Amino acid sequence: MTAVRPVEIKLHQKSRVLELHFQDGFECNLTCEYLRVYSPSAEVKGHGPGQEVLQTGKEKVNITEMTPQGNYALKLHFDDGHDTGLYSWDYLYELGRYYEDNWKKYLERLAAAGHERADGPAKD
Repeated sequence: MTAVRPVEIKLHQKSRVLELHFQDGFECNLTCEYLRVYSPSAEVKGHGPGQEVLQTGKEKVNITEMTPQGNYALKLHFDDGHDTGLYSWDYLYELGRYYEDNWKKYLERLAAAGHERADGPAKD
């Protein structure tokens, strides 16, 4: 992945969406739920392959604060208390590019674990 930096970042707290515009013209809208369940933190990703922890009950989570980390990342502070994990520009770009596939995989993992999203099945 090449380092593509965002040129604009907007948090829409009412709709719980982070809007990103990158240098190369790519734009994406990432829900707070999506960002929370795909947090790059050890709490979510684990400390190695196969140690990922499925996040449930995050349908209404919101971002309360964003803290820049140098010129390479954002630290997102969620209203459920989660604030570990640095979202590098590359990682945010990747989350945007693969949103549909990642979201589908998340819904499949929820179903396989016997969980259903609190507001009903998500629309793809």
